[in-house]
This record gives sequence, C-alpha cells and structure tokens, in this order.
Amino acid sequence: MNYKSLLAIVFGVVFTAQVNAQANILNAKDPDQIGFRTEEQKALDNDKPLEYGYVDDRDIMFAKMTWEKVVLDERVNFPLYYPVDTNNIGSDRRSLFDALMKAVDENKIEDVYTDSYFTSKKTKKEIAQIRTSIDTMDIGYDQLNADGYVDPEYIIKRTISAYNVSAYLIKGLWYFDKRQGELKYRILAIAPAAPDVNFIDSDDPANNEPIPLFWIFYPDARDVLHEAKAFNTKNSAMPFTFDHILNSRRFNGIIYKEENVYGDREVKEYIAENALMQLLESERIKEKIRNFELDMWSY
Repeated sequence: MNYKSLLAIVFGVVFTAQVNAQANILNAKDPDQIGFRTEEQKALDNDKPLEYGYVDDRDIMFAKMTWEKVVLDERVNFPLYYPVDTNNIGSDRRSLFDALMKAVDENKIEDVYTDSYFTSKKTKKEIAQIRTSIDTMDIGYDQLNADGYVDPEYIIKRTISAYNVSAYLIKGLWYFDKRQGELKYRILAIAPAAPDVNFIDSDDPANNEPIPLFWIFYPDARDVLHEAKAFNTKNSAMPFTFDHILNSRRFNGIIYKEENVYGDREVKEYIAENALMQLLESERIKEKIRNFELDMWSY
C-alpha cells in the first residue's frame, strides 16, 4: 500500500470537512471572524453547484411532469424547515425559506413568478403584500374616532416567517434518458407554501390550507441554495446544501398533480373529500412512472 497516497487522502477528507463546517472557526482571532472565509479560502474551495449535463430532446424517450407537496411535519423533511427561531443561533444556520427570502430581497434571485408555468412575475411589493397583514385593534378604532389618530401599539402587524411555512410545492420532470438507459428527475420550480396571512391564527382547518407564496425557477436558485447549508444530524462537520438535498431527493413528497389531458387537474379535483384515496392515487402515479423504467428491461 502506498502510505503517502493514503495520507494525502486522509488529509484531503479532513481539510474538506473543516471547510464545510462552520467556516474559519478554528482560525478565527475573534468571534466576528467565525463564519467568514477569506478570499484565499474561497479561491481554494472553488465551491460551485454540480452542473446539469446537457440532455438533447431526442434522447428523452419518456417524460412525465409532476407536482409534489413536501409536508414539513414529516421528520425526513425537517432539514428544510428548521431552524425557525434565529434569535439564539448562529448566522450560518438558516431554514430554506429564510435562504430563499434573503436571496429575493438581495436580488440574487431576480425573477419570482405567480405560478408554476412562469406566465407572469411578482414584484417585491406583491410579495410583501402576500406575506404581511396589518390590522387595528378595537381600542385603536375607538381612539381613531375620538382623537383622530391611532397609537402604533394598537396596530397589529403580522408577517409570514419560516415558522408558518408548512410545505413546499415542487414541480419536476421525470424522464428516461435513452443514451444512459436510466430514469432521471430534474426539479424545475419550487414554491414555499403557508396559510393565508389574514387567517393564519384561525382555528378553522379550512383556513390553514397552505397556498404557494410565489414560484421560483429552480436553476435560478441553485447558486443560492448551494451556499446555504442544512444541518446534518450525523456529522455537523459535513452539512448538506439545500441544493444537494433537493436534487438527490432527500425528502418525501406527495404527488398532488400530474400533467394530463384535463388541463393538468389536481388529484383532489377528481377524487374529492377522500384523503386515503388521494394518497393511493399519488402512489399509483409514482408506480406508473417507475414501471416504465422496469418495463424497458423486460424481455
């Protein structure tokens, strides 16, 4: 065995682990330097998301567009949800929603859409209106009628945060690459979903149904999601990027819609008020896609 090669491999693994852990934690001279890499470190890392390979349309033998709901109550989806309270945690730990919103606010993600078909775009003002509600207490109306103004303490402002996001909606394409003889999946769009901000504290389950706040074309968000890290419960020195979690499908999603002749109608539109049958229909769609690849190797 070549011990020099073995030593080089071990050193490379250790170095990579330190780079992917909380940045600069062992070399910081003061706490302000923790979490910030130097320009030399950035140049050495050359850290970029893995590029998608080119797929010619003629190589796609089979394709099926699906829409999935990733419910954040499920344990396997917790890395996409937490942390929701950022007051007592480092700046390097943020949820997927906070990472997306920060990128939108800083124009790192420039285009935000109203639907998964990218027919029209949302402005920052429209996003703020969807996320925020402003209400006045009854005592505030009394003060307005009596004095002509309302104190700020009587005005309730509510903003949707990571805590209120209960699901993500993901649009993706399953396709069979005949050159590689493999069934593959590519994410095309993602949307955070939360209850309507005006009824977010309602006890009526009908008002708690998550609705998409906005849609993002996924390739536009890959650089941002590659920089943002999710917590790895098995090894905190090697956190997962959100881009890795989503592309490798380290989540559980329920198909709520597939492209179909009926105008891409949702499962709940033709199977109404029966959650069990809707879940079974979602599984049927999954099996239909998987069976295509299995049937390719039947003789």
